[in-house]
Amino acid sequence: MREVSTGRVVIVGAGLGALYAALKLAPRPVLMISPEVLGQGASSAWAQGGVAAAMDPADSAAAHARDTLRAGAGTVDPAIAALVTEEARAHILDLTRLGTPFDRRPDGGYVLSREAAHSFARVVRVRGDQAGAEIMRALVACLREAPSVQVLEGVMATGLRVEDGRVAGVEVALSGPQGSAPLLIRAPAVLLAGGGSGGLYALTTNPPRIRGQVIGMAARAGAEIADAEFVQFHPTAIDCGEDPAPLATEALRGEGAHLVNRLGERFMPAVHPDAELAPRDVVARAIYAQSQAGLRPMLDTRACLGDRILTEFPAVAGACARAGIDPTREPIPVAAAAHYHMGGVAVDSDGRASLDRLWVCGEASSTGLHGANRLASNGLLEALVYARRCALSIAARLGPAAQDAPEIVLPDLPPGPVPDPALVARLRRAMTEGAGVLRDAGGLTRCLREIAAIEAAQPDCPVLLNMTATATLIAAAALMRQESRGAHCRTDFPQTLPEGRRSRLTLSQALALRASLEPETT
Repeated sequence: MREVSTGRVVIVGAGLGALYAALKLAPRPVLMISPEVLGQGASSAWAQGGVAAAMDPADSAAAHARDTLRAGAGTVDPAIAALVTEEARAHILDLTRLGTPFDRRPDGGYVLSREAAHSFARVVRVRGDQAGAEIMRALVACLREAPSVQVLEGVMATGLRVEDGRVAGVEVALSGPQGSAPLLIRAPAVLLAGGGSGGLYALTTNPPRIRGQVIGMAARAGAEIADAEFVQFHPTAIDCGEDPAPLATEALRGEGAHLVNRLGERFMPAVHPDAELAPRDVVARAIYAQSQAGLRPMLDTRACLGDRILTEFPAVAGACARAGIDPTREPIPVAAAAHYHMGGVAVDSDGRASLDRLWVCGEASSTGLHGANRLASNGLLEALVYARRCALSIAARLGPAAQDAPEIVLPDLPPGPVPDPALVARLRRAMTEGAGVLRDAGGLTRCLREIAAIEAAQPDCPVLLNMTATATLIAAAALMRQESRGAHCRTDFPQTLPEGRRSRLTLSQALALRASLEPETT
C-alpha cells in the first residue's frame, strides 16, 4: 500500500462535529477527509429540528439533563448528561457569533420549539426546519477562511492503521463510482466524525453515504463499541417512496399536529399520556403498528398550521410538493424510518476511544448521553460539545502545534473495489427485516447469517466490510440484550429488566457470536 505522512490532525468526516472540531483546533494544522464537496451529504445538514439548549430563563440545564435521563430509559450516564446540557447555552452563543441565523424574537431572544419528551420549549431553530443546513452553511464559510485546514474532497476513509497499540494513520480511497486502491495517510492523531448507521436500513432518513462505515472501520481496527443495539427510528418520515425518506420534523407535533390513520382516527392518546409528544420509541412503534395493520398512518397539520407550513417549514413543504401532497389540504403519510444510532465507538468524557491516538465525536461515537432512546435535538448538541472536547484533548495530547505541516498532495491511484449495489441492497433489507423496529431471536439470527453471506460475497471491499461490521455489531448486541428498553424492542423479551446497563462489544466478540449461529455443514 502506498503511503504519505503529515503532521496534520486527520479528521474523518465533514459534518457538524468535523467542522466545529477543525475550527476549535485552529491554528493547529488539520486535514479533513470529505467524501463529497464540503457541506454536502452530511447528516448534520439534514437535521430539521435544531439544537436543544436551556435558553429560556424559566428553563435550566438541570431540567434538560433530567429530560435526557428520562428519555434514555435507564442507560444514560448522569454525569455526561449534566456535562453536555451545562455546556449547551455556550455553544448556541458561539454558533450565533459564527454566523448562524437562529430564529429570534423582536426582543432579541431565541425562538424556541418544544419537541417530544422535553419539559420545556428548548429547541433553538432556524427558519422552522432549516437548522442543520444553516448551521452547516455558517461553519463551512468559516472553515473556508481558516488557513490551518486542508480539505480533501472526493476522498473516503476506508480503514485505520494500528501499530504498537495506537492509531498511526488512516487508509483512504477516492470516493467516486470507480473507487481506487487504498492510500495510507500517516498522522499524529485521528478524529472520526463521519456520521452514523441509518443507511444500513432500507427505510431511512439519512443521506445515502451514511451506512455505518466509520463505526465499522474503528471496530475492524479493534476499538470497543458501546450500545450498538440502540437504533432510533424516527416516527414521521414522509412515506412517499423516496430513498432516503424525507423527514417531517418533530417540531410539527410540537406545534400541535396530530397523528391519524386512514380512517381519520387519532391513535396516540390511547398509547401514551403525552400522545404525539411521547418519546420517539413509543411513537415509532405506534406508527409501525398502524402501518403493519394496513391503516396508513398520517400526520395532520391542517388545523394547527394551515398555510403556515409552507413558509415556516419549507423542507417539509418541499418534500410534500415533490410527492404531490398538499399538506394544507390533506394529511401527510408517514412511516417509522431508521434515523439515529445511539450506539457507536465507546469514548470517555474527552472523546477518546479505546485505541490510543483515536478520538470520536458525533453520531459515530457512544458517549453515554443518549442511552436507549435519544432525546429530540440532543444529537447536534452532543456533536458540538464533543467536537470541542475532542479538540482540547487532542491539543493536550500532542502538545504545541507543528509549525510546518504542508498540504497533502494525493498521488495517482489505480481503480479499486467498490461495494456491489446488489449486496448493499441485500444488507439494507436484512437489517430492516431482522433488526428493525420490532426484533426477536429468530429474526436477528437470520439477519446475522445473511450479513455473513453478504460479507463472503465481496471480501476484498473495505467499504462493504465496514458496513457489514457495523451491521454485525448492531444485530449481535440486539440478540444479546434479552429485554426491551427504549428503541430496542424484543417481542420475545417484552419486559424491561430492573437494572439498566450499557452494552460493550468488540467486533471479534460479535463475529464469534455470528459464527456460532451459522448452520453446520456436512
